[in-house]
Amino acid sequence: MLDRDGHIPLYRQIADIVGERIVNGELTPGEPVPSETELKRDFGVAQMTARRVHRELRDRELIHTVPGEGSFVGSPDTPRPPYLAPLYRQIADEVAATIRSGEIGANRPIPSERTLMLEHGVAKATIRQAIALLRTEGWVFTVPYRGTFASPPEHWPAPAPQPAAPPSP
Repeated sequence: MLDRDGHIPLYRQIADIVGERIVNGELTPGEPVPSETELKRDFGVAQMTARRVHRELRDRELIHTVPGEGSFVGSPDTPRPPYLAPLYRQIADEVAATIRSGEIGANRPIPSERTLMLEHGVAKATIRQAIALLRTEGWVFTVPYRGTFASPPEHWPAPAPQPAAPPSP
């Protein structure tokens, strides 16, 4: 319960509540924290108060914010569960998997924007974000007026390191 007349500012009281949810595991690393809109609705506070809650939680190093995506529990390098990844990331991962598996060979075209839009039911901008990400990571390259093609394996990103297995007794 919030003490609206007390000496502790509302944003700190709410940050304490959300922080407690993080500490006790109710909100786990990589999970989104309540948005400013949700905080406004749930606690009946103004936009500026909700914004200060997020700032306070960032200052306490309990959350991080990704512009355009939201605020998440943990530090910026905390992985998010796959189901929480942005849609363009999910699409990029799917295309990368088809390249990695050999289903799309090196220097062969990937599906067109239109094909990917229809397959995933998303806007062209989302597909373009996915392709830009694939290009940045080295999975594909684009030839103007010809299309986008799978890169040869030597251009692919290095696989993520796997955690070491615990020593056997």
